[in-house]
Amino acid sequence: MSVLKQFDAYEKPPVEIRDLYKKYQKPSQALDNDPEIVDFKRGLTSSQHIDIRVIGTIAKQCLTDNFEAFAHDSYRPHNRSLGASGTTFDARIYEHRQLPGLHILPSLLPADTQLHLLTCLLHRDLSDQRHKTNTHAHHNVQYPPADSVVSEEDVASESHHQSHGDYSSHRNASFFSLSPGSTQLFAPKDPSVHKPITISQFLRRKLRWMTLGGQYDWTNKVYPTESNPGFPEDIANLLAGLFPDMEAQAAIVNFYTPGDTLSIHRDVSEYSDRGLVSINLGCDGIFVVGIQVDGDAGKSSIKHFVLRLRSGDAVYMSGPARFAWHGVPQVIGGTCPDWMSAWPAWNGEVATDDSQAYESWRGWMATKRVNLNVRQMTN
Repeated sequence: MSVLKQFDAYEKPPVEIRDLYKKYQKPSQALDNDPEIVDFKRGLTSSQHIDIRVIGTIAKQCLTDNFEAFAHDSYRPHNRSLGASGTTFDARIYEHRQLPGLHILPSLLPADTQLHLLTCLLHRDLSDQRHKTNTHAHHNVQYPPADSVVSEEDVASESHHQSHGDYSSHRNASFFSLSPGSTQLFAPKDPSVHKPITISQFLRRKLRWMTLGGQYDWTNKVYPTESNPGFPEDIANLLAGLFPDMEAQAAIVNFYTPGDTLSIHRDVSEYSDRGLVSINLGCDGIFVVGIQVDGDAGKSSIKHFVLRLRSGDAVYMSGPARFAWHGVPQVIGGTCPDWMSAWPAWNGEVATDDSQAYESWRGWMATKRVNLNVRQMTN
């Protein structure tokens, strides 16, 4: 039986971590100068320099090889070419001395890799009916028609579809191919309880999460026993090159708008103690994390800290930190990088052949934080 079964998925978080979470739920102009927040872009305080140390690196050649393979071998909408994906520095891996196993990799993904990851997740995977969203619980999701402009070259390059034996050149088009003013509606399963929603409502506010690979049951907090859709192979390969101790089998993609939060919780439903990977895209988020430590006379305490996560940052929760309490009390508006804020439209810097195809959705990412959380379900 997995070691994770020592934990109760319904257990309430300790008071100390709940109070810390509530503190950072309140919007504040002082976040930039808050000495309690670990912010690598701002720079560490003198006490943080003592607590946080570099425990390793990922060599720049390894990074470049993985980023270029991801750009070359994966999904390319409308047969567009991709920019260079190299990097000029080794990625440093940081760890807080009080939270061993919690690895922080600031600015891990370069800009073009972040944009391509967004494209894979939102143009391809969101339109794949095998990947469920929160909207499926109460509405009949109407998918866009088959994308008739997908070339055979596109299909041949899509390892995700190849891995599932799907060589069709008529995959569903992106939801972003529909106009924000589209009259297409998602009908409620129970009209007495829920109202129909439009495409604009779905993409701008109603879409909160999407599952990849293992389709987690949020009500019962278990993974279903029936066969799951395979995890997108191009993303799995990218992560395997960066985090080789974990096999990507399931993920939740969270979609946040400033004002949204993620409650304090622990990830304990998997039958594996391999690490969790978190990739951040778009607006900054405040990440609260803590580990319950047993002390003398049966007393326990919480070792915790607060981290500001920016676009391209990654966190790897392993070892004792695999079971840490964590949550996102705040998403900070106005912090999406300028080069990403126009997505899915062209931002004038990173040109794509499909720039005009999504012009009506220009600025969608400016108010979004997209977080990819990946885990291994079984050993």
